[in-house]
Amino acid sequence: METREGSISVLMLPWLAHGHISPFLELAKRLTEKNFNIYFCSTNVNLNSVKKMLPEKYSHSIQLVELHLPSSPELPPHYHTTNGLPSHLMGALKIAFGNSKPFFSHILSTLNPDLVIYDFNMPWVSTAASELNIPSILFLIFGSAFISFLLNRLVNPDTEFPFQSIHLDDYGKTSGGIEKKYIDYLSLLAKKKVQPVGPLVQEIVDRDEDIEVMRFLHNKDESSVVFVSFGTEFFLSNEEMHEIAHGLELSRVNFIWVNRFPLGEKTSIEDALPQGFRDRVGDLGMVVEGWSPQAKILGHSSTGGFVSHCGWSSVMESIKFGVPIIAMPMHLDQPLNAGLVDEVGVGMEVMRDETGKLDREEIARVITTLLVKENGMKFRNKARELTEKMTVKEAEEIDEVVEGVVQLCGKRK
Repeated sequence: METREGSISVLMLPWLAHGHISPFLELAKRLTEKNFNIYFCSTNVNLNSVKKMLPEKYSHSIQLVELHLPSSPELPPHYHTTNGLPSHLMGALKIAFGNSKPFFSHILSTLNPDLVIYDFNMPWVSTAASELNIPSILFLIFGSAFISFLLNRLVNPDTEFPFQSIHLDDYGKTSGGIEKKYIDYLSLLAKKKVQPVGPLVQEIVDRDEDIEVMRFLHNKDESSVVFVSFGTEFFLSNEEMHEIAHGLELSRVNFIWVNRFPLGEKTSIEDALPQGFRDRVGDLGMVVEGWSPQAKILGHSSTGGFVSHCGWSSVMESIKFGVPIIAMPMHLDQPLNAGLVDEVGVGMEVMRDETGKLDREEIARVITTLLVKENGMKFRNKARELTEKMTVKEAEEIDEVVEGVVQLCGKRK
C-alpha cells in the first residue's frame, strides 16, 4: 500500500541513543518508500551521525531537523547523545531532553506535520502534539513480550506471566513471524492494537574506511569468524575485557573485536588488553577501536557467530543475517533477550559464575560450540530459518503500518 505523493508528513523523535535512532531511521526509510515525507528530529551531534547512515536517495524525502537542548557547563552540545556519554551524566541528559519541550513545540507549530512518531518515556511529546491537534503514535523499540511482562505486573501483580516457556522477546523491530502470541497478548493487556513493523535492520553501505575489516574477512573461511561487539552505550570493565580476551585466545577462533571507551577517557586499547594478547593471537584476530560496519560484518559469509550484549537491535541484525549469537547480556532487557536467543535455538548464553562474573573458559566453551563443533550448523540453520520467517512477514507488516497511519491522519483531515 502507498500514499499519494507527498500526501502525509511525519515528524519522528527518538530518544538520544543509537540503539533507538537506528530503528527509527530504518522505519523512516520504509515509510518514504511508501511516499511519506519524514522530518527526523534529534540533536546536532546525533544528526551528524545520521547523515553518514543516510544514503543520497533519501535526501529529499527525509529532512533532518535539529532539536536544541538547554546547554550547561557539565553537558555541552557534544554530550547531547548517549553515544560515549560518561555514565554519571545520563541523568543530566534525560533532564535536558525533557526541558527541550518548548523547542520541540516550536518545531511542531512551524512544520505542522500530519503525524508524530515518538519514543518511550517522553509523554510531553504527545501532549505538545495534541495541543496542535496532531495525532501521535508511540513506537516502542522494546519487545512485545518484555512490555507484556511489565504491563502484566502492573495490571495483575499477583498473577503469573502466561508465557513462561519462552523467554521474553521484543516488540517494535520485531516480527510476527517470531513472536505473534506476544503481540496478541500485549494488545489484550493494552486494550489497543499493537502493530509489529518487522525487522528494521540497516542496509549495508560500502565505505572506504571498511576496507581493512573487509580484507580480514575475505581471507577467512566461511563461518569461521566470530564478531565481538557490545553496542555503543555499554563499556566493559577492565576485568571483563581481560576475561573476554583470554576466552577468545583459548578458543583459537578467528575474531573481530570492537572496543569502545567513554568520551574523554584516555584509556587506549593497548592499555586495556592483557599484556602480549595481540602477539599471542596473531593473525587470528583483529581489534578495532570505536566504530565498525556491524551489518556489513554480520552479512559476510566468513562470519559464523556474534558475541553480543543482546541489545534488541543487535539480536534482530544477527537473526536477519542468519548468524548465531554468543549471548553475554549486561543489563536492562538484555538478560531476557539472551534467554530468548537460547530458547528459540539461535544461540547460547555465556553463563556467569556464582558471583556474576564472566569466566574465560566458559566464554571459550560457548564460542567453540557455536563455531567449531559439529552442532554449530544446527544453530546456523535455525537462525536462517527465522530469517526466512521474518522476510516473509516484513512487507505485510509495513503495509499494515501504512494503512493504519493513513486512517489515523485521514481523521485529522
